[in-house]
Amino acid sequence: MKFSIGGPLKLAFRPWVEGLRNIPAEGPAILASNHLSFSDSFFLPAVLDRKVTFIAKAEYFTTPGVKGRMTAAFFKGVGQLPVDRSGGRGAGEAAIKSGVDVLERGELFGIYPEGTRSPDGRLYRGKPGGLARVALATGAPVIPVAMIDTEKIQPPGKVMPKLMRPGIRIGEPLDFSRYAGMEHDRFVLRAVTDEVMYEIMRLSGQEYVDIYATAAKRQIAEAAKAQKQAHKEAQKEADRVRQAADQERAEKERAEKEQTGS
Repeated sequence: MKFSIGGPLKLAFRPWVEGLRNIPAEGPAILASNHLSFSDSFFLPAVLDRKVTFIAKAEYFTTPGVKGRMTAAFFKGVGQLPVDRSGGRGAGEAAIKSGVDVLERGELFGIYPEGTRSPDGRLYRGKPGGLARVALATGAPVIPVAMIDTEKIQPPGKVMPKLMRPGIRIGEPLDFSRYAGMEHDRFVLRAVTDEVMYEIMRLSGQEYVDIYATAAKRQIAEAAKAQKQAHKEAQKEADRVRQAADQERAEKERAEKEQTGS
């Protein structure tokens, strides 16, 4: 990935990077990043010397057809781990185990605490289950990462990227060893996650929204649906008014013809 894609990616987009010294040369660490674009998982590994393993939704590995097989081969080739997000608690446990396995091998584990891409460029509340539990279970340091402007390069739904320079800010490692053995305490998990999200907000300069991104996406979808329905109703009303006007005009013309004929 670094040679076949990373090199051309850096040459074409020339991403700027701050804080590379905060990435350890060896040993386990968790890279906790905001998530603005599908391309985040390409730009971050491309600028690092070490391999970064992210978890990816299982659909990338199971989609049928030629395109699906090519996508699966690509994600397997770059070392991404499939996780089924539809299985509720089971899916969460699988993601946590995957992260622990990566860190126990002494590697870098990448995770998006928001759980999904931001729908509007703002930073949303971090989900406490994955990031915090993996950090406390392994003792690995958490390194906050801020992706800058990647949503402008490849917004959701866009296939062809726009050539512009994205940025990556890497913060200092966060140590949560004070919470060792407390990975099942929900208040501790929330505190760890919020501390990481605060650092990401500080690095990225994003507006913070204290709801989950999934909830925001649902609200946006519902608002779009309501707007579409309102537009449809307005169109129906406009059609009704136009039909009434046409009927009134036709009746008036008929009356005028009858009057002229008489």
